[in-house]
Amino acid sequence: MSPTMLFTFVIGYFLLLLGVAWYTSRNSNNDSFFIGNKSSNWMIVAFGMIGTSLSGVTFVSVPGAVGRDAFTYFQVVIGYLIGYIIIALVLLPLYYRLNLTSIYNYLSSRLGFKSYKTGASFFILSRTLGATARLYLVVKILQDAILTSFGIPFWVTTLIILVMILVYTYEGGVKTIVWTDMLQTTGMLIGLVVCVIYILNTMDFSMASALQAMDQKGYTNIFVTDPASKLFFLKQILAGAFITITMTGMDQEMMQKNISVRTVGDSQKNMIVFSVILLVVNLLFLFLGGLLYLYAGTQGIDATGDRLFPLVALDHMPPVVSVIFIIALISALFPSADGAITALTSSFCIDILGMQRRTDWNDVQKKKNRQRVHLVFAFIFLLFVMVFYKVNNPSMIGVILKVAGYTYGPLLGLFSFGILTKRQVNDRLVPLVAVISPLICFIIDKYQAQLFGGFEIGLELLILNGLLTFTGLWIISHDQQKTAL
Repeated sequence: MSPTMLFTFVIGYFLLLLGVAWYTSRNSNNDSFFIGNKSSNWMIVAFGMIGTSLSGVTFVSVPGAVGRDAFTYFQVVIGYLIGYIIIALVLLPLYYRLNLTSIYNYLSSRLGFKSYKTGASFFILSRTLGATARLYLVVKILQDAILTSFGIPFWVTTLIILVMILVYTYEGGVKTIVWTDMLQTTGMLIGLVVCVIYILNTMDFSMASALQAMDQKGYTNIFVTDPASKLFFLKQILAGAFITITMTGMDQEMMQKNISVRTVGDSQKNMIVFSVILLVVNLLFLFLGGLLYLYAGTQGIDATGDRLFPLVALDHMPPVVSVIFIIALISALFPSADGAITALTSSFCIDILGMQRRTDWNDVQKKKNRQRVHLVFAFIFLLFVMVFYKVNNPSMIGVILKVAGYTYGPLLGLFSFGILTKRQVNDRLVPLVAVISPLICFIIDKYQAQLFGGFEIGLELLILNGLLTFTGLWIISHDQQKTAL
């Protein structure tokens, strides 16, 4: 299908998003932007969070990684399920009991003001890097598939997409995103199912015969039993659980949607339902990856990794399937960027600027400052996407999980220390601990072959980082009872 036709469908989809945004952002205010007036429907939030959690990286990178790692990513997904259950039972009741708008306010009341600022700062760094990496992957595919033929530079493509996102999130914030995420998740899942059905029919496969063919190629292997391997199943499951606890339960973007639900019970139902659906959807993505490699083998397609799915969908499938792929890809793009910019704006306004504590700003001034911050983060996203464009890593999911290991580790340590102990930290030293821990992890990761021989550290780097932060906090802390002496 011609790039012009594909571009027409992209514009049509965006106009649909604008219509939803206009309808949902009427009479919006700062509470609408930050927490959706605590009136979101838990079923809508649960369904929409699928799109936010998966993003374009899952849509492209997970199927592409099957050729290298088979179905071993499902080990991590099992860990995700465990992590979501812990969030539902431990973190959500805590956030609702404290009636938080920003979850990092917990750190202020439990550990101190510096700890609070440290947690919020690491979230801003983590989410900025992760969201821009996800955004880069999808923008790159759209650039190669459509906009290069029009002579439009990559930076202009990125700018256009960010402007699109700004247009429909500028007023409504979370109140709008809850509904646009539902629409985008629908588009993504339709694309996934259509591509699976097309390849099955083209290759005359049933689900069972396709799995048999994948098994012969070694694609269906899930569990790795070698303890020295970075893919060892216990490492992967444990890492998956902690990735979820930190990247969802200690992440303002994911949690502000959950705490926009009216009651903690409904929010817990949202989390459990969402986690089960996500388990099934990730398995379907892995199945699609196996199908893509089987199809590529029969068609003589020379592509692997992140290049495989876009190449097959756009150059070797009928035009109608190509259109559905592009719509699904855009549906995967927007939830990972719109929610991130909104959450970063919320966290910066509340946690860094102290908007809720400011008595010298009226509501109009608060709204203007919030909108300025929103624009600044969009510009920062543009800069970081251009950095990823220059680096051009072949598999972005590995990059994102590696970045998470370094940047979410301090958050894991801070929240764990606050929840699991009753000790009081020396608040002034907390930022130092939170910086030193990732630096130690970087050294360990860089020289792990010399330090551990054949033993490989993979995704569990996040756990190590959190443990180092926890230990550092313990060293600079004392028992609360001693403060009364």
